[in-house]
Amino acid sequence: MKRSPTAPTSIDRIDPIERWNWAFALAAGALTLALVSPLFAASLAIGAALEAANFRGLRRAATELFGGGGGARRWGAAFGLRFVLLAVAIAVALHVGVHPVGLVVGLSLIIPAAVLEAWRTRPRVDASAPALAPDDEEWERWNPWLARERPPAEDDDA
Repeated sequence: MKRSPTAPTSIDRIDPIERWNWAFALAAGALTLALVSPLFAASLAIGAALEAANFRGLRRAATELFGGGGGARRWGAAFGLRFVLLAVAIAVALHVGVHPVGLVVGLSLIIPAAVLEAWRTRPRVDASAPALAPDDEEWERWNPWLARERPPAEDDDA
């Protein structure tokens, strides 16, 4: 049976962040197995599996919520339940004797995956877009942390 070129495969259904996450997890697991210890590598793998399951659930729930498929109350309950289950799984893993640093590293691998995918898919810079000159004094009135203009400075002599 010939597959249609537009038919989704199982790899197409995996979010790009998840793909990067698995790549980081496999690379980190191989490096820690070679350089640190099998216990550390296994702990990292457990952490990566837990956060991958959590991310997949969070992504599915967010897609459903923002796609109009579910209510906020149900989403909030699922969000809370997922984190309770994650906390229980982490507690069980620590009780069994996994390496805590390896577990935390595995749980944290989603962050560089998300940052890398956000950087890869950033919008292109439009050179023809209007912009202030770099030495324009209007830059001083803008607060980049709050994405708004700064309030006028109050006079200290009053």
